[in-house]
Formats: sequence, structure tokens, C-alpha cells
Amino acid sequence: MNGRVAVVAIGGNSLIKDAKHETVPDQYAAAHETCEHIAAMIKDGWNVVVTHGNGPQVGFILRRSELAAHELHEVPLDVCGADTQGAIGYALQQNLLNVFARNGVDREVATIICQTEVAAGDPAFANPTKPIGSFMDADQARRRRAEGWDLIEDANRGWRRVVASPTPLRIVELPVIRRLVDAGVVVITAGGGGVPVAAAAGGDLCGAAAVIDKDLASALLAHALGADLLLICTAVERVALNFGTPQERWVDRITLSEAKQHLAEGTHFRSGSMAPKIQAVINYLDNGGREALITSPEHIEAALAGKTGTRITPD
Repeated sequence: MNGRVAVVAIGGNSLIKDAKHETVPDQYAAAHETCEHIAAMIKDGWNVVVTHGNGPQVGFILRRSELAAHELHEVPLDVCGADTQGAIGYALQQNLLNVFARNGVDREVATIICQTEVAAGDPAFANPTKPIGSFMDADQARRRRAEGWDLIEDANRGWRRVVASPTPLRIVELPVIRRLVDAGVVVITAGGGGVPVAAAAGGDLCGAAAVIDKDLASALLAHALGADLLLICTAVERVALNFGTPQERWVDRITLSEAKQHLAEGTHFRSGSMAPKIQAVINYLDNGGREALITSPEHIEAALAGKTGTRITPD
């Protein structure tokens, strides 16, 4: 199919707006708002691949699993990732189809449960840092540590499990994703960065107890597809330098070299929020990407028109 291809990575704010709106109906309603803006982009001629976060949803499944452990088997982390890809994909694809029907857009939508390969020897596995699941007391922590979990202590809230966040290397389902995009299908995939898998000694892929940064996986996917645009949706309309300080300054456009410099300075972007997004953009552009855009879901149309958002381009 002819036309421009964009990978649109939507964050948690696109599904859960605040702590009072976490239910499945709340998430569905939030997804609808975001889908309205993605549909407008598609109606304007873009071929779109949608990726999404899943951190809170995985946390909910883990908590339910812990509470029900006295009666039912617990759910492994990789299966939580697959479960959330299916559930969130369902909400997004149904909303998109409904918006298409109301607006006379003749497009199909499909969710692909994606596996993302990581290296079994990735250094992140030796230094797990990503907190997941609920806090636990010392007795629970001792039992879980005996089962092989890595834990960190929060003096005020107890102990919590930590897992690795390895570098994504390959989107396993890339060939079928590419065929669907070429056929004009709107694809939803790589939810939560994809289910992390690694090659075992015999070569078989096996699920890994890890989480993958969804923006880094989205950049990998955008590069592999030769996408014209990597659009990262987040909670803010534009990127700010010196965020949260008196010197805070919103920026409309920066180059790849400037993005690298700002990231290296370490004072502009927070490690848990904007820094991974900037790193994802750098990865995409360093590998031949044409353009990246960071904005909030409700500003997608205006950002694409050059009226807002932060645009990052090659030098």
C-alpha cells in the first residue's frame, strides 16, 4: 500500500488518566479519546502501527494473581505481558473500528501479540532495576527470595520485586506485521514493548521475566518497517529543557545532535519519563529514521500540522 507509515507509541496516560479512573470501562473510554485522534491521522492518509504501554495493567494482573494464590496458580510475568497485549489491543481495535464506521473510513484493524527478542546474556539480567507488583512484608520477601526473585526494600512500604529491562533486539513477528501494513491494515502490536523472549541453549525462544521499554521497542519497530515517522504520545504537549526547574523551556524543534547533547547533559530529561523517549528517538534517527514527534494524544493533529509538539529531525 502506498502512503506514509507512522509508528504511534501511546503511553499509560492514554489508557489510565488518574487513580480514580482505573477500571476496565474507564480504560476503554480513555482509549476511545486517543483513537479519535489516531483515526483522524489515518483519515488524513497515514498508515499507522500503534504500540502502547501496559505497566499498570500488568501490575493489576500480578496483584490479582497474588491475592488468589491460595486457590489458583500464579501468572508468570511474560504471560501477563501477553494477556495485556490482547486486552488493550481489543479495546484499541474496537474503538478504532467504531470511529472508522462513524466517519466513513474503510480500513481494517488487527492486533498482533508480539514477542521481542532480547539477549539471554544482556547485562540487565545481572542488575534488575525495574520494580513490578505489590509491596510485601519481610516474611513474604524471604519466601520470594528463596523462589529466586530479586527484591529491593522501600523503608516506608516494604519490599518489592525488581526485574531486568533488557535491550530489545528483534521483533519476532515483524514479517507478518510488515505484510499487514503493506496491505493497508492498521496494526496494534508491541504492547508494553512486546513479550520479552530469549533464545535457550537449543535455540528455542522462551519467555523471560523482564520488561522492555515500549518506546525503545517502538523505535526498533519503526526502523525495521522503514517508517516515515515515529510519533511518541505522552502526558505533555511538548518536550521541555530543564524540566521542573526555574529555567524550564519548551522546545518546538531540535536536531538529532542537539537531542544527544541534551540527553548526555543529564539535567533535562528524567530517567523514568522523558529520557527513554529521547533515547528511543535517537535510536530511530541514528538508524536512518526520517522524523520523530513527541506530543500528547489530544494534540496529534495539531502536531502533525506543525502547530505544536516537539519535532526531532536528522542533522
